[in-house]
Amino acid sequence: MRLPRPGELPGLLEPEVEMELKDVKAIVTGGAQGMGAHFARRLHEAGAQVAAGDVNEAALAELPAGIHRRRLDVSSSADCAAFVGWAAEAMGGLNVVISNAGILRDGLLVKKDRETGAIKTMTDDQWNSVIAVNLSGATFMVREGVAEMARRGQTPGVVICMSSIARHGNRGQSNYVSAKAALAANAVTWAQEFASFGIRAVAIAPGMVETPMTEGMNPKAREALIAKIPVGRIGLPEDLYKAVRFAIECDYLNGETIDVDGGAKL
Repeated sequence: MRLPRPGELPGLLEPEVEMELKDVKAIVTGGAQGMGAHFARRLHEAGAQVAAGDVNEAALAELPAGIHRRRLDVSSSADCAAFVGWAAEAMGGLNVVISNAGILRDGLLVKKDRETGAIKTMTDDQWNSVIAVNLSGATFMVREGVAEMARRGQTPGVVICMSSIARHGNRGQSNYVSAKAALAANAVTWAQEFASFGIRAVAIAPGMVETPMTEGMNPKAREALIAKIPVGRIGLPEDLYKAVRFAIECDYLNGETIDVDGGAKL
């Protein structure tokens, strides 16, 4: 039996507007390195306009000439607001925000030193720096990006935050886990809040992915983690780009967190 198509029955309506990559005007934070640089390049190759922001100005300079680029410290709300305004002017609008910028400052919340027996704790800087970039920075960018889209009446739109499968809990990452779990929860919250503007909210949760952050891992620890991944390999930035593209193009995807982890769960 053939299922009815949209428009054949009352209440089954065609989407009013579908987002195509050629119409995308996207901000990518952390856009000069790792996954962010890959997202910026691939979207640009697909015909989208892209504005990449990063604290690494030397890496920004290496992006293709057609990509708008500017230094961006997402931990500064003023920097985020200025970047969004600049990007929207440079691209003639804004309809996609990809919040990818992130850092690691791993450590146990409380531990005993093996040599001295002294009790040590995660420092305030370890906690605050990760929350400032991974959570506050993502929130600032989403806030400013959605406000800009709303002012311009730019629809449809979507905000995509990079969460992590570590959001379920991972030893030695209280700071990182807290930030990434919050982003997954906010995908639900923001989907509800931004619906009246015609803007969706999605989180993408990578597992272990080949980036500058993972390249520096202890080789034995790295291999042990890869051995737990059912597909038998580490993830690649292209794997995550495919999820980003799906989140942009699928106008019925909203308020969800997509795990892209090869079947691994920490």
